Amino acid sequence: MKPVLDEIDNKILALLMDDARLPVTTIAKLVGIARTTVIARIAALEKRQVIAGYGLKLNASMYQPAVRAYVGLSIDAKFANSLIKFLQQFPEVESLSAVSGAIDYMLTLHCASTEVLDKLLDQIGSLEGVRQTSTSIILSKRIDRSSI
Repeated sequence: MKPVLDEIDNKILALLMDDARLPVTTIAKLVGIARTTVIARIAALEKRQVIAGYGLKLNASMYQPAVRAYVGLSIDAKFANSLIKFLQQFPEVESLSAVSGAIDYMLTLHCASTEVLDKLLDQIGSLEGVRQTSTSIILSKRIDRSSI
C-alpha cells in the first residue's frame, strides 16, 4: 500500500532531498511547524519507509565527467534484452529507463569527453534492433535532487 503524504510531508521531503543534513530547526522554520513536529514527522517517514536511507551527494564539478547526455532510443521490442545486456557493460551508462511515448527507452550517459560519447553512440546506433537514437547533451542542471 502506497503511503499517504500530506503537504507538510512533501515539503519536508523536498527540503531533505535538497540537503539531508539540514538542521531540524531550519526545516521547522521553512515549513512553519514546531521543531518537535519535524522530528516526529521525519521519524514517521522513516518508519513507514518513505525515507529509505540517507546518502552522499558528490560535488558535480569535482566528480562528474565532462559530458552528460540523454539518449532516446527506439528499438524493436524483441531486442530489448540484448540492448540491456549490451549497455550494462559500459560504466558510462548512468541509467536506462523504459518510457512511454515516441521512444522506448531513455538512456543517461556520462562520458569523459565528446569523443567517448560519440564512439559510444556509434556502438549503440549500430546494434541490431535499434531503429533510432536522439541525443541531447546536458548543459546544466537547474534542479537536482538525485544522489549524484
